[in-house]
Amino acid sequence: MRDFVSERVKTVPPSGIRKFFDISATMEDVISLGIGEPDFVTPSVILRAGIRSLEEGHTHYTSNSGTVELREAVVGYLKRLYGIEYDPASEILVTVGVSEALYLVLNAILNPGDEVIIPQPSFVSYAPEVVFAGGTPVIVETHVEDAFQVTGQAIEQAVTPKTKAILIGYPNNPTGAVMSRERLAEVAAVAEKHDLFVVSDEIYDRLVYGVPHTHFAALPNMRTRTVVLSGFSKSHAMTGWRLGYAVGPAEVIAAMRKIHQYTIMSAPTTAQMAVAETLDAAEDAVEEMRQEYDRRRRLIVSGFNELGLTCFEPLGAFYAFPNITVSGLDENTFAEKLLQEEHVAMIPGTAFGECGAGFVRASYATAYEKIEEALERLHRFLQRYG
Repeated sequence: MRDFVSERVKTVPPSGIRKFFDISATMEDVISLGIGEPDFVTPSVILRAGIRSLEEGHTHYTSNSGTVELREAVVGYLKRLYGIEYDPASEILVTVGVSEALYLVLNAILNPGDEVIIPQPSFVSYAPEVVFAGGTPVIVETHVEDAFQVTGQAIEQAVTPKTKAILIGYPNNPTGAVMSRERLAEVAAVAEKHDLFVVSDEIYDRLVYGVPHTHFAALPNMRTRTVVLSGFSKSHAMTGWRLGYAVGPAEVIAAMRKIHQYTIMSAPTTAQMAVAETLDAAEDAVEEMRQEYDRRRRLIVSGFNELGLTCFEPLGAFYAFPNITVSGLDENTFAEKLLQEEHVAMIPGTAFGECGAGFVRASYATAYEKIEEALERLHRFLQRYG
């Protein structure tokens, strides 16, 4: 019997994160600094609204675009936060998390062979989703010397006649880097000069520490050539609710909606109704979680540095990206031995791109006390290595 799996799918390796999840699931007493998921329960005001929507019988499909109430609430939310206005009727699409939104936008804009520039280290889905959409990922490396911020010059050097788009994700997973407005303006200038589209994944926009977040489409002349992806999984501790959105020019959102209606129909109704009702009311809880992440951030970064694992200061998301070369181990061996010997899970930096060699990703979306214990175990580990 012939092989029915497409060559395009075969070219994409399995996620470098999943291996460590699968191993740790078989072990006891594991402290996971690997998973990028809040350890908080969804704020009670959202939970109650979701339960109420079920009790009132709101268990049917919504509009393909999402409920009018949610679209209007999100548009108002973005105007309040970033001063940018979108038409709730035509410039926003509610999706099943940002993962679906990423799939939709790439399939909506790419023709076979189109190139997409991706700064790395980056979220593991970026390059594979470009491939699945028929495009070609073009990698631009970032480095700790530049605080993992991509430069306009580096982007421009990667532009070819086949370049269609730039895909960026800041605040960054896995490094925790936040792009300054000045650096983002450099990227914007390249996009305008070469007539490129920009996809900006801003799922961590509310999780910044001591610096502002810049909504990419709010930069001069970027609104008409940018789709911004975001949602509530991280900032509102709603990963399991699967609720995201995309905002951008009407013609691109319409193309995304066309794919969405044939593949998904609509995002979860309960999640939509809960967030539409509570987006303002949940703000205090969102800020409380952000402050706790900040407390954990300071603990884990200082802990790594004290142990000799040099770690630049992450200013966003909930990840630290320490350099582990002092151990004498490569990043894969380090992560495997740390998990097997001390039951602490971290992710090798190369899971997020080859320029992640010599680093591991540690998520501080876990309890403060568990981070303290993980650092103690790491200390024992480093007494044996390096």
